Amino acid sequence: MSGHSKWSQIKRQKGANDAKRGALFTKIGREIAIAARAGGGDAEANYKLRLAVEKARSVNMPAETIKRAIERAIGSADAEQFEEIVYEGYGPGGVAILVETATDNRNRTAAEVRSIFTKAGGQLAGTGAVAWQFEPRGVVAIMRDGQDPDEVALTAIDAGADDVDTEGDVLEVYTNPVDLEAVRRSLEAAGYSVESAELAMRPTSTIALDVSAARQNLRLIESLEDLEDVQRVSANFDIPDEVMAEAATA
Repeated sequence: MSGHSKWSQIKRQKGANDAKRGALFTKIGREIAIAARAGGGDAEANYKLRLAVEKARSVNMPAETIKRAIERAIGSADAEQFEEIVYEGYGPGGVAILVETATDNRNRTAAEVRSIFTKAGGQLAGTGAVAWQFEPRGVVAIMRDGQDPDEVALTAIDAGADDVDTEGDVLEVYTNPVDLEAVRRSLEAAGYSVESAELAMRPTSTIALDVSAARQNLRLIESLEDLEDVQRVSANFDIPDEVMAEAATA
């Protein structure tokens, strides 16, 4: 299973017990605001906004909160302005890490991200240092729940998907970003229950780490994700099963 798939599975398993729901709502609220300001407040016509709204609904964000986030973004020149900035760096063992942020203070965010890398034994790098090791993908997640992985894969490929990861409890369908919505709709029309559909940065290859280095990198990623300004963290290491089990129950 790829590093992306394993880390996604860990987050799903921990999500049900995640006490940081308020912080999650803040992050998704920023994603909604950025999408609405860039492409308008109509989710049917604004693809990125539709994805953000669906993500909000998947974590039970109240409909009124979603509505207010959209209205503030498109209805007031005084609304908070968030800048999207991607930081690149290396974790212990040379792991490539992308940190996508939405911030209203780039100096604060840069300092916080740099501090976390340094404390974890990694280092922040310049623009372009590791981004070439990732590619933008659409990711549709389907719970296995007795589904035949081969049937899911065939349906997904017929719908335009590029690849399907059939390991683990969650089947992950990878698409070209522009095909994400069409593939999601085709899978739902075929009777599959879609857990999530989102844009992601998928590593083109992964590196193997020993248990100690894998633990260090997971702690680094979790520390980065705890920052309010951080929207998404992507890394290119494969997580040993032992560490994955530890992280899922931590």
